[in-house]
Amino acid sequence: MMEYLVLKFLHIIGAAVLFGTGIGIAYFMLQAHLTRDAKIIAGVSRIVVVADFLFTATAVVLQPITGLMLAQLVGYPVFSGWIAWSLALYVAVGCLWLPVVWMQAKLRDLASLAAANASPLPDAYHRLFRIWFAFGVPAFLAVLAIFWLMIAKPAL
Repeated sequence: MMEYLVLKFLHIIGAAVLFGTGIGIAYFMLQAHLTRDAKIIAGVSRIVVVADFLFTATAVVLQPITGLMLAQLVGYPVFSGWIAWSLALYVAVGCLWLPVVWMQAKLRDLASLAAANASPLPDAYHRLFRIWFAFGVPAFLAVLAIFWLMIAKPAL
């Protein structure tokens, strides 16, 4: 029983870190972008890139481990039903997140260069920001769907 509670605690904390860090990063990136100030964008995106590696990457690795251990402990079949859908969505979110990490670093670099040269943000920055945002929407919705699947555990 104690093993189950520890694993469930770690799994829930991991989900909270993933969701919280993701939504926080999106919020701060959007707020910085709306200022149109290259110095602010560069500073915020520097912090965001570090936070993504420090918090999100750690949780990304630990989340499936704790989830699979929980499923095994409880006796849920891992590759069927709601768990299979959760895993598929998790992989989809990962496929969206990996390019986002690169995009955030590139947005940081573009904003830093513009700030250093006291020039406006280049068109490449604006294009990349729109793509970054477009990747975030389905990732956010998929994470919400994973939460729903874990809570409802529907018979699929």
